Amino acid sequence: MSDFIHLHNHSDYSLLDAAQTVDRMCNRVDDLGMDSIAITEHGNLFSMIPFYKKARAAGIKPILGCEIYVAVNKHTDKRHLTDNSGKKWGYHHLVLLAMNQKGYKNLLSLISIGYLEGFYYRPRVDKDLLMQYNEGLIATSACLAGEVTSFAAKGDYENAKKAAISYQKIFPDRFYLELQNHNIVEEKAAHKILKKLSSELSIPLVATNDCHYCMIEDSDAHDTLFCLGTGKDKNDTNRMRYEPNQFYIKSADEMYKIFKDTPQALENTLKIAEQCNVEIDLGTYHFPNFPIEDPKISPDLYLKNICEKGITDKYGEMTPIIQKRLDYELSVIKKMGYAGYFLITQDFVNYAKQNYIPVGPGRGSAAGSIVAYSTNITDVDPLKYNLLFDRFLNSDRVSMPDIDIDFCIEGRSKVIDYIKHKYGHDSVAQIITFGTLGAKSVVRDVGRVLGMSYGEVDSIAKLIPNEPKMTLEKALKMNPELKQVSHKSTVHKELMDYSKVLEGCHRHASTHAAGVVITPGPLTNYVPLFKN
Repeated sequence: MSDFIHLHNHSDYSLLDAAQTVDRMCNRVDDLGMDSIAITEHGNLFSMIPFYKKARAAGIKPILGCEIYVAVNKHTDKRHLTDNSGKKWGYHHLVLLAMNQKGYKNLLSLISIGYLEGFYYRPRVDKDLLMQYNEGLIATSACLAGEVTSFAAKGDYENAKKAAISYQKIFPDRFYLELQNHNIVEEKAAHKILKKLSSELSIPLVATNDCHYCMIEDSDAHDTLFCLGTGKDKNDTNRMRYEPNQFYIKSADEMYKIFKDTPQALENTLKIAEQCNVEIDLGTYHFPNFPIEDPKISPDLYLKNICEKGITDKYGEMTPIIQKRLDYELSVIKKMGYAGYFLITQDFVNYAKQNYIPVGPGRGSAAGSIVAYSTNITDVDPLKYNLLFDRFLNSDRVSMPDIDIDFCIEGRSKVIDYIKHKYGHDSVAQIITFGTLGAKSVVRDVGRVLGMSYGEVDSIAKLIPNEPKMTLEKALKMNPELKQVSHKSTVHKELMDYSKVLEGCHRHASTHAAGVVITPGPLTNYVPLFKN
């Protein structure tokens, strides 16, 4: 096992605040020979599934967590607050790490509540909520923005102690005082009180590094990204910044040198990692229950009845050829357990058609299904055009069937409202989508932060070919003129160097135009929610 585990880390899903993708972060940990790492984005769980998949694929144990925002008062109190630690926005940081499935579910609930109920500048929860949803979670006191550490940094022992005791009560034997040392004066000042509290209150210490980028040489690129997020120019002397350049993923040897006086704080990273064992079931589908009035009728029989009526409407009669095709398709659907999927889909498609909301005739492989045709999901006759059902769905397929449906943009919201009314508002949500810094956009954004004129940056960006999935690496090989840009001046070199590091990072989150999730119960039992 590793000698040290990083338990406080941010990827680019901490939007415009961290300059490392999940892939780069996991690759760096793998290169260092570490066998586990935690993800603790700022207030969200955006990276949870990509991180879980990437870490597992790399043979690295993923620890799921979040750096949450804890409101000074009630999480629903949305006044401009200042407490006696000077926290003008009325919240503190706290790191939560999921130990087990219960902790994982509680983390989903806390993050969702933070956005849906407690959002005020940040998605906030409060200590009452932490008391309600603390089971299965380990808490650490976080950075200088954490409640205990912020008081400790000011030399306010009594308030630091009061805060530490409050978290110790919420997380019995699961609360740790976090030691960080990025060569920041305030951090070192906090250490004396943190160590004293650890001794007096029997709260263990844990060493972290608050990683925001992979390598030390990425610090300037990260600083540029942070400027982009805060809307500042890089040469602005009064702006916030991450200084010095120590917020990278350090080796175990580096961490042992920094915390040589507190070896127990390093050893506790292993203790915490051993306790965090969350398994996310990515192979099971959770279909919502399509309402059928007669409980004696199964979804498969109900679907068959609808299909047979539709066959009569479409073809006039059930011929042996049609019967054979229908029986085959229904047998595959029954075997794979997808009857509910078809029932739900035909229901909202027929709602749209009955309410004069234009719906596309069907596209993709779903047009090869006579079940889809007879239930009005599609308007293309698969027999007439000799379309194959097996291209859409067969017993060997391991992924969900994909029915692409086009709704008129003006009526789409009515269809979504209908789905919410039918299955419950707490069981239906639109999915999230992320904007990324592409080859052209990253050059334009970085150039703006560096103070370059729009005209010059635009002309450089136009040297990048307009081709799908174009990257700076490809563009530099394709266009010799672009390759010469970095040789023009120091600023031009910075433009290209920083752009290479930041390319592909997530820039913003928004609502997907069409994707909708329906769950067989409250969404928070299955996914974290975000409200923009």
